Amino acid sequence: MAKKEKLHCTFCGREIAENEITLLGVHGEILCDNCAMSIYNYVGSQIENIGGYPPYDVVEKSADNKAKKGNNKNISLNSIPKPTEIKSFLDQYIIGQERAKRTLAVAVYNHYKRLFQPTDDGVEIEKSNILLVGPTGTGKTLLARTIARMLDVPFAIVDATVLTEAGYVGEDVESLLVRLLEDAGGDVKKAEKGIVFIDEIDKISRKSDNPSITRDVSGEGVQQGLLKLLEGTVVNVPPHGGRKHPEQSFIEVNTSNILFICGGAFEGIETKIAHRLNTQVVGFESAVKTTQIDRKNLLQYIQPQDLRAYGLIPEIIGRLPILTHLDQLSKESLKRILTEPKNAVIKQYQKLMQMDGIELIFNDDVLDYIVDKTLEYRLGARGLRSLVETIMTDLMFELPTKEQDKEKKASTYTVTLAYAKQQIEKANSL
Repeated sequence: MAKKEKLHCTFCGREIAENEITLLGVHGEILCDNCAMSIYNYVGSQIENIGGYPPYDVVEKSADNKAKKGNNKNISLNSIPKPTEIKSFLDQYIIGQERAKRTLAVAVYNHYKRLFQPTDDGVEIEKSNILLVGPTGTGKTLLARTIARMLDVPFAIVDATVLTEAGYVGEDVESLLVRLLEDAGGDVKKAEKGIVFIDEIDKISRKSDNPSITRDVSGEGVQQGLLKLLEGTVVNVPPHGGRKHPEQSFIEVNTSNILFICGGAFEGIETKIAHRLNTQVVGFESAVKTTQIDRKNLLQYIQPQDLRAYGLIPEIIGRLPILTHLDQLSKESLKRILTEPKNAVIKQYQKLMQMDGIELIFNDDVLDYIVDKTLEYRLGARGLRSLVETIMTDLMFELPTKEQDKEKKASTYTVTLAYAKQQIEKANSL
């Protein structure tokens, strides 16, 4: 009598017992119950991440988390915040940059109204994407993060530096929408009415005007990939970002109603602006106009042709019709940033020390010293936090223990100019 052939799982190779439940494929594949359960749970977890139904053996999320995931992103025409209200909210957190705040407030307000525009009159309001240009540390990303606090539509901040042309190592441009889907709780309809802030847009500028035998996969190639995304089309979004592959499931997202706000430092674009302004000097009247140019703030004269000279292709410039700039921060603005906004740097460190029962005080000359050093290092508002952290590191290490040893409920510590200089010089000497 011939010996009965034993069955093995096609996937894991484990021998299958006679009384064990198995699944048979159309081409003779055999799947054991362990592998079937693993596949079920894996697929279920993927469906849950994109807002679908969880697998049966996944622990349910708490009611609070469920409420948060289905966030209240429902708005009405009457609840739309007016431009003045949006700007007033931005004023609480951002010092200066009046032009940029006004432009952004109007653009966001109009984006809200587009969601409720009537279509019976034949007039269709098109979206106007925005490009913010300004030196590092002037508040481009902060503007986006702050306005996200008051918005009732899904909002996502993404980085353009990780993007590459399709088929190369990196992420496809469609992955920009993954975070927007996450903020919408997996609801595609809500995500299609959201706002995306693309940071570091200048890093995908064309590397050279000269033709090359190699492809510019992280520069012009990415710009070309963004064209339809910015204008409005239906794109296939990978549920977890990264690269797309043929066997992957996709989520279809229509970007026609998604507002894109792009920001970049465009380091060195002042040279392009100065060149354009100087070449227009023809005749006496033009020479007089040239003398009125503020050469310390050339960014205020930026035009689309300067962006093209910098390396952005004309097609993408046309899809970013609203162009505004952020001014370099002055000494007065930097000092106000240190103390005035709700989330000012000094207030943050005072709160940290207050949690240890210590009242922290900064002398006024210390603030002037921090601002002067920030201007010297040319780091913008980000430099303020770096310098304050350098000054405070040793204090935050020692003071909590000292106060605990003294068994005092509260105390006061004043940061003097001598101590601040000592800490900065100590850091520079390392």
